[in-house]
Amino acid sequence: METMIVFSVIVLIVLIIAASCIKIVPQAHASIVECLGAYRATWNVGIHFKRPFVDRVAKKINLKEQVVDFPPQPVITKDNVTMQIDTVVFFQITDPKLFAYGVESPIMAIENLTATTLRNIIGDLELDETLTSRETINTKMRASLDVATDPWGIKVNRVELKNIIPPAAIQDAMEKQMKAERERREAILKAEGEKKSTILVAEGKKESAILDAEAEKQAAILRAEAHKEAMVREAEGEAEAILKVQKANADGLRFLKEAAPDSGVLQIKSLEAFAKAADGKATKIIVPSEISGIAGLVQSFAEIAKKDE
Repeated sequence: METMIVFSVIVLIVLIIAASCIKIVPQAHASIVECLGAYRATWNVGIHFKRPFVDRVAKKINLKEQVVDFPPQPVITKDNVTMQIDTVVFFQITDPKLFAYGVESPIMAIENLTATTLRNIIGDLELDETLTSRETINTKMRASLDVATDPWGIKVNRVELKNIIPPAAIQDAMEKQMKAERERREAILKAEGEKKSTILVAEGKKESAILDAEAEKQAAILRAEAHKEAMVREAEGEAEAILKVQKANADGLRFLKEAAPDSGVLQIKSLEAFAKAADGKATKIIVPSEISGIAGLVQSFAEIAKKDE
């Protein structure tokens, strides 16, 4: 009975030891295995078996990309301005063996290396360059840190300046400068708006004057054409009247010609014409020489009239 109990205990211990020798490494992880204190192997993803009492898993390493946010570091610019800058570093472990044996406290080492590298870079820049050269500073820091951490099995993928905090006096001066710049831009925009408004008003007046002149021109042309048409109609009326008078005279002459009047009738007509001429307002009358013949004819008519009585 005691033998069975001892055997059962031994079997249980063997099973426990065997189970402890089975190791599973999950995805994006690695394990450093040591044999009697010396590096033996690096286990990647999958199931692995270690030798009992000899091998041990010394370090489990995360191979995912990691982010470390370091607290603000004091730096001094080239023009002796002290400011606080905090950085964010994105890194990934590429060689688990170098990471395990390369440096003690790798995160602390990266933090100190970041601070010294940042001081070196900012020391060559003035305040204005520091505030406007984030991308340049990020690129220089990433390149420098990547080279420095390569022996540690770490690859620095990206470095970002999270905050740049200048002194309070500098912040006040910057705010005043920004306010003055905004006021200057506002004044420029206002002046440009007034200029454009003045130009538009002047162009409107110009176009109005042009339209008024064009309208006056068209009105003058229409008045001239109307006057011309009136004169043409008046001239046509006078010409028609003259034509009718001439036609009437021609008809009278033709009638006299057809009636074949004798000399006495012609002399009487001449006397009537002379009487009409004398009835006018003229103060001087020229009597033709043939008037004596007309007077004799009138006397003959008078004698004939007495005999009839």
